[in-house]
Amino acid sequence: MALLDVEGLRGGYGTTEVLHGVNLRVPSGCTVLLLGANGAGKTTLLKTIAGSLAPSAGQIRLHDAPIERWKAHRRTRAGICLIPEGRGIFRALSVRENIAMQVKGRGVDAALELAASYFPVLGKRANQAAGTMSGGEQQMLALAHALVTNPELVMADELSLGLAPVIVDEILDALKRMRDEGRALLLVEQYVERALELADYVYILHKGEVVFVGEPAQCASGEVFHRYLGSAA
Repeated sequence: MALLDVEGLRGGYGTTEVLHGVNLRVPSGCTVLLLGANGAGKTTLLKTIAGSLAPSAGQIRLHDAPIERWKAHRRTRAGICLIPEGRGIFRALSVRENIAMQVKGRGVDAALELAASYFPVLGKRANQAAGTMSGGEQQMLALAHALVTNPELVMADELSLGLAPVIVDEILDALKRMRDEGRALLLVEQYVERALELADYVYILHKGEVVFVGEPAQCASGEVFHRYLGSAA
């Protein structure tokens, strides 16, 4: 039984349908890499799974229980965490206050210590306003959400976007550590070659439809990317 099963999912924005019957599966403890050109529907799919967009048809099952009618906060409590593109932090609050918001004020010191074990800079910046940190540090704080709330499924949308390569390395290393600790990951990532090193399965979306499902080894030659994305990884 998969942790997450998506079947025949349709949805989008208002009367504009972006997803046209998407099927996707994330097994427990596995990493799924979701690829596609800009506008393929990747972000829409993550938001629909997380509950911030309502599907017009199809099923979303978590541990085989249908959740497509659940509100976003209920899905979060059930173990789904979305780290959106654009970071999704409280910029006016300090690092400590951001983490306190995530753990509902309980065990804040332990949560901050855990976040700092992944990203030491967060411990050093504990009392600094999040919005005054660098973009990379803000992204680390966003990823700390998935560390301190201990979800079963972490969905990350372009965590490395606009970051320096050295920061990208830290972000991807943290994702690898989370994977090794047994969390399931559903990743949208522009650094395809690096992300393929983490992935167990690869899905490619094209104009709202899944056009490829396979394993990273099947993508090694670059033919898959030429066929579906127009370029090699």
